[in-house]
Amino acid sequence: MTITGKAEVFGVIGYPVRHSLSPVFQNAAFSHLGIEAVYVPFEVRPEDLRDALEGLRRAGVKGLNVTIPHKEAVLDIADQVSEEVRDIGAANTLVFSEEGVKAYNTDWIGFLRAAEEITDLEGKEVLLLGAGGSARAVAYALKRKGCRVFLWNRTKAKAELLAERFGLEVVGSPEEVIGSVGIIVNTTSVGLSDEGTIFDYSLIRQDQVVIDLIYRDTPLIKAARERGCSHQNGFPMLLHQGAESFRIWTGCEPPLKVMVRSLIPYGYPKDYPRTPLRT
Repeated sequence: MTITGKAEVFGVIGYPVRHSLSPVFQNAAFSHLGIEAVYVPFEVRPEDLRDALEGLRRAGVKGLNVTIPHKEAVLDIADQVSEEVRDIGAANTLVFSEEGVKAYNTDWIGFLRAAEEITDLEGKEVLLLGAGGSARAVAYALKRKGCRVFLWNRTKAKAELLAERFGLEVVGSPEEVIGSVGIIVNTTSVGLSDEGTIFDYSLIRQDQVVIDLIYRDTPLIKAARERGCSHQNGFPMLLHQGAESFRIWTGCEPPLKVMVRSLIPYGYPKDYPRTPLRT
Protein backbone atom coordinates (compact mmCIF):
# COMPACT_ATOMS: atom_id res chain seq x y z
CA MET A 1 0.00 0.00 0.00
CA THR A 2 1.25 3.47 -0.88
CA ILE A 3 -0.08 6.63 0.71
CA THR A 4 0.51 9.86 -1.14
CA GLY A 5 -0.49 13.49 -0.67
CA LYS A 6 -0.11 15.92 2.21
CA ALA A 7 -2.84 14.54 4.46
CA GLU A 8 -1.74 12.57 7.48
CA VAL A 9 -3.33 9.15 7.75
CA PHE A 10 -4.97 7.57 10.78
CA GLY A 11 -7.24 4.59 10.98
CA VAL A 12 -8.66 1.58 12.76
CA ILE A 13 -7.52 -2.03 12.47
CA GLY A 14 -9.70 -5.01 13.25
CA TYR A 15 -11.25 -8.13 11.81
CA PRO A 16 -13.94 -7.50 10.76
CA VAL A 17 -13.84 -3.70 10.71
CA ARG A 18 -15.98 -2.52 7.80
CA HIS A 19 -18.87 -1.84 10.16
CA SER A 20 -16.83 0.63 12.24
CA LEU A 21 -18.27 4.12 12.65
CA SER A 22 -14.98 5.57 13.87
CA PRO A 23 -14.14 7.00 10.40
CA VAL A 24 -17.41 8.95 10.47
CA PHE A 25 -16.77 11.00 13.59
CA GLN A 26 -12.96 11.15 13.36
CA ASN A 27 -13.08 12.57 9.84
CA ALA A 28 -15.79 15.03 10.94
CA ALA A 29 -13.45 16.22 13.72
CA PHE A 30 -10.47 16.62 11.37
CA SER A 31 -12.59 18.58 8.90
CA HIS A 32 -14.12 20.85 11.55
CA LEU A 33 -10.72 21.81 12.98
CA GLY A 34 -9.11 22.20 9.56
CA ILE A 35 -6.63 19.41 10.21
CA GLU A 36 -5.31 17.92 6.97
CA ALA A 37 -5.81 14.29 7.86
CA VAL A 38 -7.93 11.29 6.95
CA TYR A 39 -9.10 8.30 9.00
CA VAL A 40 -9.71 4.97 7.25
CA PRO A 41 -10.47 1.34 8.24
CA PHE A 42 -7.89 -1.41 7.70
CA GLU A 43 -9.20 -4.95 7.86
CA VAL A 44 -6.39 -7.15 9.19
CA ARG A 45 -6.53 -10.87 9.87
CA PRO A 46 -4.93 -11.98 13.16
CA GLU A 47 -2.19 -13.91 11.40
CA ASP A 48 -1.27 -10.80 9.39
CA LEU A 49 -1.15 -8.35 12.30
CA ARG A 50 2.61 -7.91 12.66
CA ASP A 51 3.24 -7.53 8.93
CA ALA A 52 0.27 -5.18 8.56
CA LEU A 53 1.42 -2.86 11.34
CA GLU A 54 4.93 -2.72 9.94
CA GLY A 55 3.55 -1.98 6.47
CA LEU A 56 1.28 0.78 7.77
CA ARG A 57 4.13 2.34 9.73
CA ARG A 58 6.40 2.30 6.69
CA ALA A 59 3.59 3.77 4.57
CA GLY A 60 3.45 6.80 6.85
CA VAL A 61 0.36 6.14 8.94
CA LYS A 62 0.54 8.27 12.10
CA GLY A 63 -1.81 6.44 14.43
CA LEU A 64 -4.39 3.70 14.73
CA ASN A 65 -7.29 2.59 16.81
CA VAL A 66 -7.33 -1.12 17.54
CA THR A 67 -10.48 -3.21 17.83
CA ILE A 68 -11.44 -6.89 18.05
CA PRO A 69 -9.53 -9.21 17.91
CA HIS A 70 -6.22 -7.31 18.16
CA LYS A 71 -6.39 -5.37 21.46
CA GLU A 72 -4.20 -7.80 23.36
CA ALA A 73 -2.05 -9.04 20.49
CA VAL A 74 -0.70 -5.56 19.67
CA LEU A 75 1.12 -5.52 23.00
CA ASP A 76 3.62 -8.00 21.59
CA ILE A 77 4.42 -5.53 18.81
CA ALA A 78 4.45 -2.21 20.66
CA ASP A 79 7.81 -0.68 21.61
CA GLN A 80 6.32 1.32 24.50
CA VAL A 81 3.07 1.06 26.46
CA SER A 82 1.30 3.55 28.69
CA GLU A 83 0.73 2.92 32.39
CA GLU A 84 -2.94 2.11 31.73
CA VAL A 85 -2.03 -0.45 29.08
CA ARG A 86 0.34 -2.16 31.52
CA ASP A 87 -2.43 -2.35 34.11
CA ILE A 88 -5.23 -3.34 31.73
CA GLY A 89 -3.29 -5.70 29.48
CA ALA A 90 -4.93 -4.44 26.30
CA ALA A 91 -4.57 -1.44 23.98
CA ASN A 92 -6.92 0.32 21.60
CA THR A 93 -4.76 3.23 20.42
CA LEU A 94 -1.36 3.25 18.71
CA VAL A 95 0.96 6.13 17.87
CA PHE A 96 3.71 5.69 15.27
CA SER A 97 6.82 7.83 15.57
CA GLU A 98 10.56 7.69 15.00
CA GLU A 99 10.86 6.10 18.45
CA GLY A 100 8.63 3.22 17.37
CA VAL A 101 5.08 2.21 18.28
CA LYS A 102 3.51 3.36 21.54
CA ALA A 103 0.29 1.75 22.79
CA TYR A 104 -2.41 3.50 24.82
CA ASN A 105 -5.78 2.48 26.18
CA THR A 106 -8.60 5.01 25.89
CA ASP A 107 -11.42 2.48 26.31
CA TRP A 108 -11.37 2.84 30.09
CA ILE A 109 -11.69 6.63 30.05
CA GLY A 110 -14.26 6.37 27.26
CA PHE A 111 -16.37 4.05 29.40
CA LEU A 112 -15.95 6.24 32.46
CA ARG A 113 -17.00 9.46 30.72
CA ALA A 114 -19.92 7.76 28.99
CA ALA A 115 -21.23 6.02 32.11
CA GLU A 116 -21.00 9.19 34.16
CA GLU A 117 -23.44 10.83 31.76
CA ILE A 118 -26.18 8.70 33.32
CA THR A 119 -25.00 7.56 36.75
CA ASP A 120 -22.55 8.03 39.60
CA LEU A 121 -20.20 5.03 39.64
CA GLU A 122 -18.47 5.77 42.93
CA GLY A 123 -18.63 2.78 45.27
CA LYS A 124 -21.43 1.00 43.38
CA GLU A 125 -21.98 -2.74 43.07
CA VAL A 126 -21.73 -3.77 39.43
CA LEU A 127 -22.41 -6.92 37.42
CA LEU A 128 -19.85 -7.09 34.58
CA LEU A 129 -20.68 -9.48 31.75
CA GLY A 130 -17.75 -10.74 29.65
CA ALA A 131 -13.99 -11.09 30.10
CA GLY A 132 -12.43 -9.88 26.86
CA GLY A 133 -10.33 -6.81 26.04
CA SER A 134 -13.22 -4.38 26.56
CA ALA A 135 -14.10 -5.99 29.89
CA ARG A 136 -10.52 -5.42 31.03
CA ALA A 137 -10.84 -1.69 30.37
CA VAL A 138 -14.25 -1.49 32.04
CA ALA A 139 -13.02 -3.42 35.08
CA TYR A 140 -10.05 -1.06 35.37
CA ALA A 141 -12.37 1.97 35.25
CA LEU A 142 -14.80 0.51 37.79
CA LYS A 143 -12.07 -0.39 40.26
CA ARG A 144 -10.67 3.14 40.01
CA LYS A 145 -14.12 4.27 41.17
CA GLY A 146 -14.09 1.93 44.14
CA CYS A 147 -16.80 -0.33 42.76
CA ARG A 148 -17.46 -3.86 43.93
CA VAL A 149 -17.52 -5.84 40.69
CA PHE A 150 -19.16 -9.21 40.15
CA LEU A 151 -17.88 -10.86 36.97
CA TRP A 152 -19.61 -13.43 34.80
CA ASN A 153 -18.23 -14.97 31.63
CA ARG A 154 -19.30 -18.02 29.68
CA THR A 155 -15.76 -19.42 30.03
CA LYS A 156 -15.21 -19.41 33.78
CA ALA A 157 -11.43 -19.89 33.56
CA LYS A 158 -11.08 -16.67 31.58
CA ALA A 159 -13.25 -14.86 34.12
CA GLU A 160 -11.05 -16.12 36.95
CA LEU A 161 -7.90 -14.77 35.28
CA LEU A 162 -9.48 -11.34 34.86
CA ALA A 163 -10.87 -11.41 38.41
CA GLU A 164 -7.44 -12.16 39.83
CA ARG A 165 -5.92 -9.26 37.89
CA PHE A 166 -8.39 -6.65 39.14
CA GLY A 167 -9.80 -8.04 42.37
CA LEU A 168 -13.22 -8.96 41.02
CA GLU A 169 -15.66 -11.59 42.27
CA VAL A 170 -16.58 -14.35 39.82
CA VAL A 171 -20.19 -15.59 39.81
CA GLY A 172 -21.51 -18.78 38.26
CA SER A 173 -24.47 -17.00 36.69
CA PRO A 174 -25.74 -13.42 36.43
CA GLU A 175 -28.88 -14.43 38.30
CA GLU A 176 -26.80 -14.97 41.46
CA VAL A 177 -26.34 -11.23 41.98
CA ILE A 178 -28.82 -9.56 39.65
CA GLY A 179 -31.07 -8.72 42.58
CA SER A 180 -28.40 -6.87 44.56
CA VAL A 181 -26.33 -4.87 42.05
CA GLY A 182 -27.11 -1.32 40.99
CA ILE A 183 -25.40 -1.38 37.59
CA ILE A 184 -25.24 -4.00 34.82
CA VAL A 185 -22.58 -3.68 32.10
CA ASN A 186 -22.48 -5.97 29.05
CA THR A 187 -19.16 -6.26 27.21
CA THR A 188 -19.99 -9.51 25.39
CA SER A 189 -21.02 -9.80 21.74
CA VAL A 190 -24.46 -11.10 22.70
CA GLY A 191 -26.85 -8.54 21.24
CA LEU A 192 -25.07 -7.90 17.95
CA SER A 193 -28.12 -9.55 16.41
CA ASP A 194 -31.68 -9.40 17.70
CA GLU A 195 -31.37 -12.95 18.97
CA GLY A 196 -29.90 -14.26 22.18
CA THR A 197 -29.96 -13.18 25.80
CA ILE A 198 -27.38 -13.47 28.57
CA PHE A 199 -29.78 -13.98 31.47
CA ASP A 200 -33.47 -13.61 32.26
CA TYR A 201 -34.02 -9.93 31.44
CA SER A 202 -37.34 -9.92 33.29
CA LEU A 203 -35.24 -9.79 36.48
CA ILE A 204 -33.99 -6.27 35.68
CA ARG A 205 -35.34 -3.70 38.16
CA GLN A 206 -36.47 -0.17 37.38
CA ASP A 207 -33.90 1.31 39.78
CA GLN A 208 -30.93 -0.34 38.04
CA VAL A 209 -28.66 1.19 35.41
CA VAL A 210 -27.98 -0.88 32.29
CA ILE A 211 -25.05 -0.24 29.94
CA ASP A 212 -24.32 -2.25 26.80
CA LEU A 213 -21.08 -1.58 24.90
CA ILE A 214 -22.67 -2.62 21.60
CA TYR A 215 -23.70 0.54 19.77
CA ARG A 216 -27.22 -0.47 18.81
CA ASP A 217 -30.46 -1.18 20.62
CA THR A 218 -29.72 -4.70 21.82
CA PRO A 219 -32.30 -6.96 23.47
CA LEU A 220 -30.72 -6.00 26.80
CA ILE A 221 -31.17 -2.28 26.14
CA LYS A 222 -34.73 -2.82 24.91
CA ALA A 223 -35.54 -4.74 28.09
CA ALA A 224 -34.04 -1.96 30.22
CA ARG A 225 -36.10 0.65 28.39
CA GLU A 226 -39.29 -1.37 28.83
CA ARG A 227 -38.66 -1.47 32.58
CA GLY A 228 -37.98 2.25 32.80
CA CYS A 229 -34.29 1.86 33.70
CA SER A 230 -31.58 4.39 33.06
CA HIS A 231 -29.77 2.82 30.13
CA GLN A 232 -27.06 3.50 27.57
CA ASN A 233 -25.86 1.66 24.52
CA GLY A 234 -22.28 1.74 23.26
CA PHE A 235 -22.44 4.95 21.24
CA PRO A 236 -21.28 7.31 24.03
CA MET A 237 -18.32 5.07 24.89
CA LEU A 238 -17.42 4.84 21.20
CA LEU A 239 -17.45 8.63 21.05
CA HIS A 240 -15.44 9.27 24.19
CA GLN A 241 -12.76 6.64 23.61
CA GLY A 242 -12.31 7.95 20.07
CA ALA A 243 -12.20 11.54 21.28
CA GLU A 244 -9.40 10.67 23.70
CA SER A 245 -7.49 8.94 20.88
CA PHE A 246 -7.97 12.09 18.78
CA ARG A 247 -6.48 14.17 21.61
CA ILE A 248 -3.46 11.85 21.86
CA TRP A 249 -2.80 11.96 18.10
CA THR A 250 -3.32 15.67 17.50
CA GLY A 251 -2.85 17.44 20.83
CA CYS A 252 -6.15 19.22 20.07
CA GLU A 253 -9.35 19.32 22.09
CA PRO A 254 -11.82 17.09 20.21
CA PRO A 255 -14.99 18.85 18.98
CA LEU A 256 -17.44 16.53 20.72
CA LYS A 257 -20.63 18.22 19.51
CA VAL A 258 -19.46 17.94 15.91
CA MET A 259 -18.58 14.30 16.42
CA VAL A 260 -22.00 13.55 17.91
CA ARG A 261 -23.83 15.29 15.06
CA SER A 262 -21.93 13.18 12.53
CA LEU A 263 -23.13 9.99 14.26
CA ILE A 264 -26.84 10.83 14.60
CA PRO A 265 -27.68 9.58 11.06
CA TYR A 266 -26.12 6.24 12.06
CA GLY A 267 -28.26 5.83 15.16
CA TYR A 268 -26.55 7.86 17.89
CA PRO A 269 -29.39 8.43 20.39
CA LYS A 270 -30.65 11.99 20.17
CA ASP A 271 -31.25 12.12 23.92
CA TYR A 272 -27.52 11.58 24.64
CA PRO A 273 -25.65 13.03 26.33
CA ARG A 274 -27.52 13.55 29.58
CA THR A 275 -24.85 16.11 30.55
CA PRO A 276 -23.60 19.00 28.37
CA LEU A 277 -20.57 18.37 26.15
CA ARG A 278 -17.61 20.71 26.52
CA THR A 279 -17.17 21.54 22.82
